[in-house]
Amino acid sequence: MKDIIERFISYTKINTMSYDDAGKCPSSDNEFILARQLEEELKGMNLENVHVDDNCFVYATLPANTDKKCSTVGFLAHMDTSNSASGENVKARIIEDYDGKDIELSEGIYTTVKDYPDIAKLKGKSIIVTDGTTLLGADDKAGIAIIMDALQKLVAHPEIKHGTIRVCFTPDEETGSGIHNINKEDFDCDFAYTVDGGEVSEVTYENFNAASAVVNFQGNSIHPGDAKGKMINALQLAMDFHGQLPVFARPEHTEGREGFNHLVSLQGEVEKATAVYIIRNHDAELLEKQKKQFEIIADYMNKMYGREVVKLNIRNTYRNMKEMFADKMYIIDVVSDTLSELGITPSYSPIRGGTDGAQLTYMGIPTPNLGTGGMFYHGNHELVCIDDMKTMSEVVFNLIQNIEKRGL
Repeated sequence: MKDIIERFISYTKINTMSYDDAGKCPSSDNEFILARQLEEELKGMNLENVHVDDNCFVYATLPANTDKKCSTVGFLAHMDTSNSASGENVKARIIEDYDGKDIELSEGIYTTVKDYPDIAKLKGKSIIVTDGTTLLGADDKAGIAIIMDALQKLVAHPEIKHGTIRVCFTPDEETGSGIHNINKEDFDCDFAYTVDGGEVSEVTYENFNAASAVVNFQGNSIHPGDAKGKMINALQLAMDFHGQLPVFARPEHTEGREGFNHLVSLQGEVEKATAVYIIRNHDAELLEKQKKQFEIIADYMNKMYGREVVKLNIRNTYRNMKEMFADKMYIIDVVSDTLSELGITPSYSPIRGGTDGAQLTYMGIPTPNLGTGGMFYHGNHELVCIDDMKTMSEVVFNLIQNIEKRGL
């Protein structure tokens, strides 16, 4: 039997960064490398219908071993990692019995308690960090390892009763586009859980409503010596556009349920420039107001120049899943009770992001999100708590049993 740590570290060694502009699924062929590894591991557990499809989704089924009527339940985690920091040549390092102090990742690179105060609560636990030059990939390879570990325990103990369990490991979650390619026949279940969060106590069924904006700026290039009254600098247009958005609606000034406009990238030169934004808010009406601000600014600048210097394309990406759980709180309650039985007080903070589960919920499979024990995602200070990963494996293991016992 493979250890959860061994599994996780093996997954981090595969660079699975995903890319918004790839125009294909998966966005990176490297995702297939991890998918094939997971396929072999699932086959080694003797699960059924194990396969990787053309879009890099990994599917497997653990058949029911109970006569009791209960729901078919799914578990998901995503294989890709963010491209906000490098995922190439990840050097995972285990720190046993963490002392609660600053962590030297490598020479001159520290994760400090001052900058990352949440690490202090991990004192006495074992954690996995990087050398500070890459992200770790706990988002969401920790989730994959947790699900695999729980499955391994179920297979090793056939006397434990459970309903049919579906497993799906997904590509391109970080781009927000991968889940649209899921085969619902291969992932046919009544409800599911993504294992893709932070603290083990988290049960998340509220997320951002999300949109993206691509803003193209058309300038007019001319020699700067003859520029007066003629040049329109596309980079200046981009700065002027950004400067008209509310300063305190930037991510660095927001928390909780406050929405934001995040400038993800800005590229260009005098003639042409492009800015890419993500727009987020838990409140759908407030998100519409944010999107309207983009339209007002674009319209104002075009009128000011008397031509179309700004071309705006806004696209909705996913919605807040909370409204879909109004009559399905039993899906949340059984998790909460499972956590409580293990001595963990459940928490229900809204996630300041999104998961595959948010989109899957609107596709007809209610899918809240569970924690993994990871911290500081999408950067070189990312880490995961080994103790919490093991706890989450127990949570999933016991959750499956409780669903069967209650006949949900």
